[in-house]
Amino acid sequence: MPGQDNRLIELEIIALSHSVTQSQNYAIVLGEIDGKRRLPIVIGGFEAQAIAVVLERMTPNRPLTHDLFKNTLSSFGIEIKEIVISNLVDGIFYSQLICEKDGEILKIDSRTSDALALAVRFECPVFTYEFIMEAAGVVLEETEEDMVKKPIAKEQESTKSFTQYSTQELESMLKKVLEEENYEKAANIRDELNRRK
Repeated sequence: MPGQDNRLIELEIIALSHSVTQSQNYAIVLGEIDGKRRLPIVIGGFEAQAIAVVLERMTPNRPLTHDLFKNTLSSFGIEIKEIVISNLVDGIFYSQLICEKDGEILKIDSRTSDALALAVRFECPVFTYEFIMEAAGVVLEETEEDMVKKPIAKEQESTKSFTQYSTQELESMLKKVLEEENYEKAANIRDELNRRK
């Protein structure tokens, strides 16, 4: 798209959080490998569980759907080489699986949550474009020692509808929840702010 910055930025999974008060809502937080920006993405419970199983090194009795997909691709000689979060439209992230079979590169459209569940299984890198980080990324002021992977955290705070707050109140609230590392709430506030633009 004209005027957009198409530089690829490598990301890593920083945190996966769960809100017990918001049914089936989770947030996965991706962070720049060489930077302080974070990209929070709201995902469903099933995909969050599929990612958590790998991050926590758990072994389910039977293969989960994403395990089955990985096993099937591998059986046919297809490897996922990388994931690219390729677009952001109306608050929805779009992704592609970059696959290789017999030296040929294939791009497959995917929901971002499924792409991330496969990325942890194939142990492949995750990238996004600079224009997406500019639109949806948040900057954290933290030291190197603080920049470690966080375990799955359960949030017990109830979240009110953000539509009742002014834009200025939301921006102030966003700064506060980022300092508290409450990424799921930050993602919801950011989504409300984006809806108003």
